[in-house]
Amino acid sequence: MKSNNITFWSISVALAGFLFGFDTVVISGANLPIKELWNTSPVFHGWFIMSMALWGTVIGSLFGGVPTDKYGRKKTLLWIGILYAVSALGSAIAWDPYAFSFFRFIGGLGVGASSVTVPTYLSEVSTADKRGSIVARYQFMIVFGIFIAFFSNYLLKGVGGDIDWRLMLGVEALPAIIYCLLILKVPNSPRWLLLNKGDEAGAIKVMESLGIKDMQSSLEAMRSSLTNKSQGFSGLLSGKYSIPLTLAFLLAFFNQLSGINFVLYYAPEILEKAGLAGKESLGSSISIGAVNLVFTLLGMYLIDRLGRKTLMIYGSIGYIISLAMVAYAFYIGASSMFLLFFICMFIASHAIGQGAVIWVFISEIFPTNVRAMGQSFGSGTHWVFAALITAITPFFLDSENGVFKDNPWPIFIFFASFMILQLLFVLFMMPETKGKSLEQLEIELSKE
Repeated sequence: MKSNNITFWSISVALAGFLFGFDTVVISGANLPIKELWNTSPVFHGWFIMSMALWGTVIGSLFGGVPTDKYGRKKTLLWIGILYAVSALGSAIAWDPYAFSFFRFIGGLGVGASSVTVPTYLSEVSTADKRGSIVARYQFMIVFGIFIAFFSNYLLKGVGGDIDWRLMLGVEALPAIIYCLLILKVPNSPRWLLLNKGDEAGAIKVMESLGIKDMQSSLEAMRSSLTNKSQGFSGLLSGKYSIPLTLAFLLAFFNQLSGINFVLYYAPEILEKAGLAGKESLGSSISIGAVNLVFTLLGMYLIDRLGRKTLMIYGSIGYIISLAMVAYAFYIGASSMFLLFFICMFIASHAIGQGAVIWVFISEIFPTNVRAMGQSFGSGTHWVFAALITAITPFFLDSENGVFKDNPWPIFIFFASFMILQLLFVLFMMPETKGKSLEQLEIELSKE
């Protein structure tokens, strides 16, 4: 019964990841139709149409720690679902590019806040031996949402004529409403109840529901980690947490300098440049989503067995090989299937490495009193670079004025070079966190 509780609660909360993945990638199917409909400039299309959701994500991630701490993980999760629903419906009925950009921004706020609140919550209701796989459920839901978005776009292509892109975006409202209803049945995190509300009885009740065996020692460990500790950004920037701050920044930085969002957001356009027609490119995007899903499941299985660092090493090597081969494929004009194979290898490398590790690792390296703010910092870094890369992509890919409009091979060499640096970071700087309690990690990574 108690294992059923954590399964239901974690899946319900992780469903925010499904909305995250669906919301961020569904735009790939609407990209070209919107470009033709409103005929905006490459600058407007890149900075507003395509990346406005990401700028909302930046804001949501940077400030998501505030409501997460002040109002609780549960209330923040509920409002995240409301933001998703409003964004989906608003984007579907948008009457001009400005209204569309506004509603995409609203959805971005939900994505950003979820990347703070969900890993924070999941890490706080997990035991040390299962924390990796439980927090990784969020990443699984993200890639499941990505897969369903690609599949949904493919099915809806041509349905309703010129308004098919509106259907692609609007269908997200249904899972958003379901998610909100599920969150109403989820309890608050025991660590938040103890730290922010001083509600020890409430914390004990939730811990009993989670099946925590050694209740007294767990409570003592939590109390000791909360004694005389400052909270908020002032506490986070006190100098005591310089190690987790550095680790969170570099992991998030390299996540986006792999080019993962570049590939996911512009997959149909990239594949069209390789010679696939519009419907075919959307169909091939499904294979990208399927590979992402399968290898994320593998990453979830291995993360508590092999550890975070080992998965990052495998992922980094896969990144370097696949990105170099994608660049080579474009350079020599290889077949579209050859190119698609190495793009799928790139996606697999991400799924088993960065994809499986990032939200788990950042959620566990910060102590309870600054965890939400630390998650905001790491998530914010991730989304700032995601937004910048997405915004400038039209300058390179645009069919008329792009720097690499005919052949984008130098872009992939650029990303491959950064993945060599990521491999060095993992080998020489990244610690292993597998199997360690949050309180033990606090002692190891904080400067007293």
